Parts: sequence; C-alpha cells; structure tokens
Amino acid sequence: MKALVVLSGGQDSTTCLFLAKAEGYELHAITFNYGQRHAREVDSAFTVGRMAGVRSHHLVDVPGILVGTSPLVNKDATLEQYADHQSLPGGIEKTFVPCRNQLFLTIALNRAVALGGCCAIFTGVSEEDFGGYPDCRGDFIDCFNSLSLRGLKDAVAPVPMVRAPLLTLSKAETVRLARRLPGCWDALAYTTTSYDGAYPPVGKDHATLLRAKGFEEAGFPDPLVLRAHKEGLMPLPSTPNYDRARSA
Repeated sequence: MKALVVLSGGQDSTTCLFLAKAEGYELHAITFNYGQRHAREVDSAFTVGRMAGVRSHHLVDVPGILVGTSPLVNKDATLEQYADHQSLPGGIEKTFVPCRNQLFLTIALNRAVALGGCCAIFTGVSEEDFGGYPDCRGDFIDCFNSLSLRGLKDAVAPVPMVRAPLLTLSKAETVRLARRLPGCWDALAYTTTSYDGAYPPVGKDHATLLRAKGFEEAGFPDPLVLRAHKEGLMPLPSTPNYDRARSA
C-alpha cells in the first residue's frame, strides 16, 4: 500500500517519513510552499525525501493563501526569542497560522486519492511539544478523518486516513524513535526546524529550543548540530548529551 507523507523538512515529518518506510509503505511525499519565512525547509524536505527513496515528491505552491499575524507568514511580525526552553510561556505560540494544517491535509487528501491505492497520510503533529496549536491535537485529527469519510463516501476506496504517529510523544520520545528507524538518524542532519531557517541552528525560537530539549532529554546529540560543528560553523553545546562528542 502507498502512503503520502506531509513532509515539511523538519524533525517530526522526517521521522514520520522513515517510520512509514519501516512499516513497508510505498513512499510518496508532499511539501508546501506557503510563503513561509524561509525556503530552507523546502530544500530540506527534498533532501530527506531523496534519502528515504520516495517514489514521488510534489511541491504545492500556495503563497498568499494563508495570512495572519504569525511571523511565519507575516514578514513584519517579530519572531519571538527566549532565553531557554524553561522560559517558554505556554499557551498558543504567536507562530500559529490559523487553518494551515487544515489546508495542507485537505490538499494532501486530494493528492492521496489521485495516487490510487493510498490508504494513509502521515503527518508529524504532536500534542506534547506543539506550541499550543489547536490543529496539532488528537480531536482535530479525528474530526478531519471523520469529515474525509463523509466527503468521499462511496466515491473512493480506500479513503486515505490521516495518521499522526507522534501525536502523544514528547520530543525526547520522538528522538528515541528516530534513533531506531533505519536511515532516519542520518537524515535528521539535513532537516530544518528553526523558524528563521538559520543554519547552523543557534537561534532561540520556540521550535529550536524544543528540538534541543528533546535531544538533551533523550541523551543523544543532534545530528544537525554535529554536522554544523564538523563544518566549523558552531561550537558544541555544553549540555551532557554532547559530552562524548566533545571528548572524541
């Protein structure tokens, strides 16, 4: 059976891609250019897609469709920076883009049906480390699947269902899962999580801090950070998960 992965080029969607591969799906990917603050994540998506051996990879251009106050789509808005992950305020982050996941999954559903024989759409949303986004919750995924069944009833078989395998995992648990998936660890070195698209990832935005927290709590160094350090672009962080790398 085929699976379509909504592939942003970040840590979570890349982990979903390699999980689908490990489960034996024929891999297809879809990536969105929605006028986001930077294009690096799109390049990352195609890099990790090639590493996973996807059969097809579609870039959907929807710039100017999503608007709002989020700094991801509003270049005049300030991207919040924090001292560390303990300083994150909780609640819904200002980076929330209303209806983004709803739009992406709707388009992905259309493409999954067009693929023929596609039974699953993988997305990397998480309830644990998600910035409070309401469209990263289990009830949203359940409602979307229910709506899909209603909208495609008697017209499509099978109706592709959205799978969110990271939904209840913390970032540390997601890191441990990625560690077990063949090929995923190497691919993480080419992902983009930071909202400003910076490489090396030395910023202090919400997503960058949560990624660093996840690797620290899991006890493993981030392959992306190790790559940047090897290229002479940044020092290794002082956290214990880099102790072995510092002594190497």
